[in-house]
Amino acid sequence: MLREFKKFALRGNVLDLAIGVIIGAAFGKIVSSVVDDIIMPPIGVVLSVSPAANFEEWSLPLNATNEEDFKKAAVSQTFAHDNRIATINYGKFVNNVVTFLIVSFSIFLVVKQINRVSPPVVKTRDCPMCCTAISVKAKRCPNCTSEVEPLQT
Repeated sequence: MLREFKKFALRGNVLDLAIGVIIGAAFGKIVSSVVDDIIMPPIGVVLSVSPAANFEEWSLPLNATNEEDFKKAAVSQTFAHDNRIATINYGKFVNNVVTFLIVSFSIFLVVKQINRVSPPVVKTRDCPMCCTAISVKAKRCPNCTSEVEPLQT
């Protein structure tokens, strides 16, 4: 399943991209809520890297002047912004990565189910003379050189 997901995620098909954008937009708020309200709080408690109440508030202050400001800026982006302390907001980044993975996996599952229901696209057929596989657009068999009627697609 992971190999199939990787193949799906790395394929450059325009239809897959359109489906991804549409379904991603439709599921965006639901997935954001699942990530923000259900998944990230337990991860934050388990990791206990920071005393920040919200996982998105996790950050690394870069130019705090003292230890107290460093600790406050690490758990509150509002404090860091108000005191002009630059921060690396790794909590937001991790949250966005988890959201992306959930959305893309959801889209993968939906497209997989759609592909299961829709008929496969036929690209070849058998030559009526020699029974070799030829393109549906072929006018002549490359094996026996007999003329064949191209199929309408």
